Amino acid sequence: MKESDTIRQEDAAAVPRWYVIQCKGGESFRATENLLNQGFEVFHPVLDVQKKRRGKLTWVTEPLFPYYLFIRLDRLVSNWRPIRSTRGVLKLVTFGDTPIAVDDSLVATLCDKGDERDQDANFYFQAGEAVQITEGPFKELQAVFESHKGEERAIVLLNMLQRQQRLEMPVANLRRG
Repeated sequence: MKESDTIRQEDAAAVPRWYVIQCKGGESFRATENLLNQGFEVFHPVLDVQKKRRGKLTWVTEPLFPYYLFIRLDRLVSNWRPIRSTRGVLKLVTFGDTPIAVDDSLVATLCDKGDERDQDANFYFQAGEAVQITEGPFKELQAVFESHKGEERAIVLLNMLQRQQRLEMPVANLRRG
């Protein structure tokens, strides 16, 4: 091996790359917080989803990959030792004894998609959107979403008796039409 090849390999090892950390069950948020507190660069993709909790429709933030997160490290400068003893971390994903680097474009794509989602994640439905009523006396009818009324209620416009009638109903009783 030539000296120039050795120098190129060392330069490549000094470039920070993204790696995958497997977290303990339900502890990806804890692992992220603890790794950030230690000064590591971490990417933990999440989704805001609507779920029924105690009969109410609420927004909940959940991990995109429930047991995994990404950490940016370089092979020469970064101190890898504290990672495995960090609360919430199970292990660094490896192939044999070698940590597996993730393609930067994958993480960049996930970051971009997350930014797009956050711009329109205020509410599930947008004003003027066609919706279908899924429950109640107007089940199966098409309507137009007008606005939210609080967290759980919506105002929709329904064509009845040759006019648009405003109806208030639970957001949970609507789906995209």
